[in-house]
Amino acid sequence: MAYKISDDCIACGACAEECPVDAISEKDGKYVIDADTCIDCGSCASVCPVDAPAAE
Repeated sequence: MAYKISDDCIACGACAEECPVDAISEKDGKYVIDADTCIDCGSCASVCPVDAPAAE
């Protein structure tokens, strides 16, 4: 089950830098996770200051 970034995202980019498979990209001022690439490791959630990424 892939992670998804909620609307709480503040676009700081911490999650994208932490993702080991580059599944996170910035789109329209928010970050999004490619569900097909995500390996469900939770690295993004562990560094997010607003807890925006969560398992779907």
